Amino acid sequence: MDVEVSALDISKLPTIAKDDATVKRKLEQAKRQPTGDRGVLFLGRLPHGFYEDQLKAYFSQFGDVTRLRVSRNKKTGQSKHYGFIEFDSASVAQIVAETMDNYLLMGHILRCKVIPKEQVHPELWVGANRRWRAVPSARVAQVEHNKLRTDEQQQRAASRLLKRQEQRQRKLEEAGIVYDFSAVGYVKTILFKSVLPLTYFAEASESSLVA
Repeated sequence: MDVEVSALDISKLPTIAKDDATVKRKLEQAKRQPTGDRGVLFLGRLPHGFYEDQLKAYFSQFGDVTRLRVSRNKKTGQSKHYGFIEFDSASVAQIVAETMDNYLLMGHILRCKVIPKEQVHPELWVGANRRWRAVPSARVAQVEHNKLRTDEQQQRAASRLLKRQEQRQRKLEEAGIVYDFSAVGYVKTILFKSVLPLTYFAEASESSLVA
């Protein structure tokens, strides 16, 4: 099972919007003069442990966060250390970009840039605002391995087993070893009709070779 680095404790990070008088004044002014447009930011070089919940909790100090998405590996679900966040006010988003770009956060120089409205792709928010869950890769692999195979898939698997058997037999003959596969080898007619799993025949053959 894939395990992601534990999340950061946001309470230990500085609250810029509340402690910095200049930033606080700018935010208050922006909120008094709303633009009516939402603002989207690109966030790069996110540190380990800074995921969806942490992003929303930390950046909510500036204003209302409407959407956010951390880019993740489709196979493992691990963070790619960049993401996107949307504020209900474009002016607030601009202040966040000015404040947080090149900000040192947990040993990482954060990248925070405004994405122009015309460059915000509709698919940017696919999967946004969803709570990420660890990908149970071992369980997924087990289910895939144990699922029922069609006749065509069984035939292809049987062909692969027979091919490997022929390769083993050829190598033994080249080494001057005479070995009779007829009693333990893969039999095409049996493989196609038997209700026993293919792994049964593979294990039987491997055990005989070792013996």
